[in-house]
Amino acid sequence: MKTFACIAAAVTLLAFAAPASAQFAKPEDAIKYRQSALSVMGTHFGRVGAMANGKVPYDAKVAAENVAIVVEMAKLPWVGFAPGTETGGNTKAKPEIWTEQAKFKEKNESMVAETIKLAVAAKTGDLATLKTAFTATADTCKSCHDAFRNK
Repeated sequence: MKTFACIAAAVTLLAFAAPASAQFAKPEDAIKYRQSALSVMGTHFGRVGAMANGKVPYDAKVAAENVAIVVEMAKLPWVGFAPGTETGGNTKAKPEIWTEQAKFKEKNESMVAETIKLAVAAKTGDLATLKTAFTATADTCKSCHDAFRNK
């Protein structure tokens, strides 16, 4: 029985290690995946922003919980920008994502790195530190949107 459990665990791990883009049956599935991940990330980032901007009372625990979700979600959408997903669905993605892939990858890596810094800031429990990190993270989001997202 232990052998079966080990084999089952190994198969499960291999399934998660497979490229996510291979899991999309249609380009529209990849578009929906990336949009969903970005939507969830934006929702939780917005909650932190509301605290950072004084629109809702600051709660260090709630901020840290929301930032933790942002950090995890920030890792997900990029596989959804696979070749063949340039059009279709309700995408606002600019063609430059596929023609300037190195720049796009640099932007998404920068954003992921800033979310990690935001998580560190959120753990301090200091609102001023959170505001500074939030602004830096928001700037990376804006930079990518300006270059790679249609209005």
